[in-house]
Amino acid sequence: MLKQYLDETKVEVGIDEAGRGCLFGPVCVAAVIWSHEDPNPELEIKDSKKVSEKKRNLLKDYIEQNAIAWSVQFVSHEEIDQVNILQATMKGMHRCVDEIRQQLEIDTILVDGNSFPMYTDENLDYVNHECIIGGDDKYKSIAAASILAKTHRDNYISELCKKNIKLESYAIHKNKGYGTKIHMNALKQYGPVYGHRLSFKPCQSDFSSSASSVFY
Repeated sequence: MLKQYLDETKVEVGIDEAGRGCLFGPVCVAAVIWSHEDPNPELEIKDSKKVSEKKRNLLKDYIEQNAIAWSVQFVSHEEIDQVNILQATMKGMHRCVDEIRQQLEIDTILVDGNSFPMYTDENLDYVNHECIIGGDDKYKSIAAASILAKTHRDNYISELCKKNIKLESYAIHKNKGYGTKIHMNALKQYGPVYGHRLSFKPCQSDFSSSASSVFY
């Protein structure tokens, strides 16, 4: 069972991301302050990777309705290409904290993973943080953030696919931008389309000028 908090005396915000390893689309970061007591314990919050898509969407609504505060931020593929995926993810995390702090003060940032640049605001106020490897499988606030990041990004990609028929060739509607075999083969055949992360090596493969003019 996941822990409700690291320190019960502190206001803690859990942070996680989705789409960091994708070849296409934005990275999505979410932050959640969760209650020390679950409003409905039967709706068990887990790491997004351990629940079905249907359950994730149920949990998304439950979290958004019952969290003390939450934020979701997208960092575009253009910004990823400009600063690299690690820095883009960290920017998204800081933007989440900025938005959460507009709602209430926080004491500690719980980050899934092993890297997080120190957070300071425009007044140089510092917020303590803890990096927790596998945090989405240990703390409910991080697991809740993983649910929001995953569902918001998946929904964004699904809507994008409805509007852009070119993405069918890459099966983006199924792989959500990850480097599946179909996706990789399509990149080799057609080259990248708008939305691909051109700083990622698989998106830099040689492709014909005709493919470029048609798809990008």
